[in-house]
Amino acid sequence: MGLLATLVLAVAGHAAAKKPNVLFIAIDDQNDWIGYLGGHPMVKTPHIDRLAKSGTAFTNAHCQSPLCNPSRTSLMTGLRPSTTGIYGLAPWFRTLPEFKNLVTLPQHLKQHGGYTTYSTGKIFHGRYGRQKVDKEFDVLGPGASGAPFPPKKLVTTPFGNHRLVDWGTFPHKDEDKGDWKVASWAVDQLDAKPKEPFFMSVGFFLPHVPCYATQKWFDLYPDDDSVLPKILRGDRDDTPRFSWYLHWYLPEVRHKWLEESNQWRSLVRSYLACTSFVDSQVGRVLEALKRNEFDDNTVIVLWSDHGWHLGEKAISGKNTLWDDGTRVPLLFAGPGVKPGQVCAQPAELLDIYPTLAELLKLPENKKLEGHSLMPQLRNPQAERKWPAITTHNHDNHGVRSEHWRFIQYADGSQELYDMRKDTNEWDNLAHDSKYAGVIAEHKKFLPKANRQPAPGSRARILTYVKGKVVWQGEEVKPQDPIPGLD
Repeated sequence: MGLLATLVLAVAGHAAAKKPNVLFIAIDDQNDWIGYLGGHPMVKTPHIDRLAKSGTAFTNAHCQSPLCNPSRTSLMTGLRPSTTGIYGLAPWFRTLPEFKNLVTLPQHLKQHGGYTTYSTGKIFHGRYGRQKVDKEFDVLGPGASGAPFPPKKLVTTPFGNHRLVDWGTFPHKDEDKGDWKVASWAVDQLDAKPKEPFFMSVGFFLPHVPCYATQKWFDLYPDDDSVLPKILRGDRDDTPRFSWYLHWYLPEVRHKWLEESNQWRSLVRSYLACTSFVDSQVGRVLEALKRNEFDDNTVIVLWSDHGWHLGEKAISGKNTLWDDGTRVPLLFAGPGVKPGQVCAQPAELLDIYPTLAELLKLPENKKLEGHSLMPQLRNPQAERKWPAITTHNHDNHGVRSEHWRFIQYADGSQELYDMRKDTNEWDNLAHDSKYAGVIAEHKKFLPKANRQPAPGSRARILTYVKGKVVWQGEEVKPQDPIPGLD
């Protein structure tokens, strides 16, 4: 064999042996108002849409919980909320003895692939995983922040007037925003040419409230009612009362208040503006990846922890088992992923962990409850046996298959929607006997384990035991008026 041929084979062998890096991008409270998902006809997200075209874009991906801490805990540990009992904004899973030594996604990559793990912004909830004693990541950048804040709240709301439940614009600079600083840190790490292989997680705070954006992002969207999402008056008339218990009393406001206070359009424009701003920060990180010639050997995963309502189903915020509360962007791009693919098969955030393990050719973690999406990354038409399951508090589950959404609440009440004909989930079919077979088929996938809230659970905790509904420690009775509505 000649010298040139030997060198070519040596270089090819080195390239084949080189482990891909991972760029792991999280967006907080980002619903399907992303260009490629079609959730809002006016939304402008050119960088995320370009990323979607470069890889496999899932259009039917759903979170495991419509709340930050349980959703992120589930994704990073590979276990369902119904398995861990983590349903609220607390506890941190490592405070629970049986889960103290769980191997999280970044730890699995470090232990079995030799990855150096980086993290900035919001990956786990709040400060969880960001203490040095946690050892979740090797290198930590700035945490998540909604700053800067105006001198005083821009909108006065009911339900305690929580300081984070705010939106609008005020004089400030993009460069001062928390998400700009998160993106800048990630850019700086990439410019410093980190040793490969690396796992770099970048978690953006917006469009989580407070939805503050500078005027340039508001100017992308018309200040008229054309920006408003479609709603149906009386949409909740055919839904069980138990659906209200999931978000019984929260700082996020009801749609009724938004209309009465002339704030609906303002909130919608603020959310859209923040979405476009975050898209621009995603673009900054992707540009740095390419500029430093990491893009050819980096798997990119982009996801959001759950959806968000902006008037649909008579509410704003999260904490629901409908598509507006559960549907999220989920993208894979890079080596091992075919470009230009769109997959409509159901997918779960729980699937990210096993998918990355297989994609990176790492040992399987047999404790995971999700399923690898590698068949769909190879062929987006590949049928998936499992639906996506979302859980909010004990024994409330949504089951999303390719064509149907089935919901069963803790008291046994149900909803069923034909997502081919009724994408807005306006017509509950659960009481029509001709759909009994569809319901029975979806019930098979309800989690067998339904743990009560874990010790230390707090914030947005609902329990139902022996016919008694308890929200945040206070009993709710059937005759009680619905807060913010009655």
